[in-house]
Amino acid sequence: MAGHSKWANIQHRKGRQDAKRGKIFTKIIKEITVAARLGGGDPAMNPRLRAAVAEAKEENMPSDNITRAIKKGTGELEGVSYEEIRYEGYGINGAAIIIDCLTDNRQRAVMDVRHALTKHGGNLGTDGSVAFLFKHCGQIVFEPGVSEDAVMEVALEAGAEDIVTDEDGSIEVITPPAEFLAVKEALEAAGLKPAMAEVTMKPNMETVFTGDDAVKMQKILDMLEDLDDVQDVYTTAIMDEN
Repeated sequence: MAGHSKWANIQHRKGRQDAKRGKIFTKIIKEITVAARLGGGDPAMNPRLRAAVAEAKEENMPSDNITRAIKKGTGELEGVSYEEIRYEGYGINGAAIIIDCLTDNRQRAVMDVRHALTKHGGNLGTDGSVAFLFKHCGQIVFEPGVSEDAVMEVALEAGAEDIVTDEDGSIEVITPPAEFLAVKEALEAAGLKPAMAEVTMKPNMETVFTGDDAVKMQKILDMLEDLDDVQDVYTTAIMDEN
């Protein structure tokens, strides 16, 4: 990990996400629909839906689109029924990958995921093969220069599990998934706006990839993220551009 910058990697990842803006609305609409179907159409009573709606608003999604997606989820409007599926696999050099899908066609989803993995040297694993290498949690990241004391005071009071200040000065707030929204909202109310905030599968250990290996591994991740059925991709691999 020597010379590796956590903040640089977060910016790199965020930049790649921003480059895929065309898919963002589709992903959020699917998440809103599924969240409403599973937990009801009232965001105040449905934390998963509240988080999805908050993300939609951050992306400037029109309110009509949000309302329509909720109504499709609750059955007030006709819509596609999506199934949640998680696949586990490996990239090059055994790097672990988790792929979360929302799909209306399970057979298509698994075929596409398997193809994306094997095309560049990865392979599909079995259920449970890599999940133990990740922690399901909320992750709220602040860029270098934000007051650690201020973040710590608010976050711990709101229910955060841990606060980690990395060598590059960036600050990570880790929360139980159920406390993520409360902690994020408390931090924002205190004037502390994170650079990135999400409920994620955070790797317990990371492997830095450089050179050709980094290029090959990134191709696998890009191909997975471009699939229509894929919502999120998590990996133990870190790409170092240096």
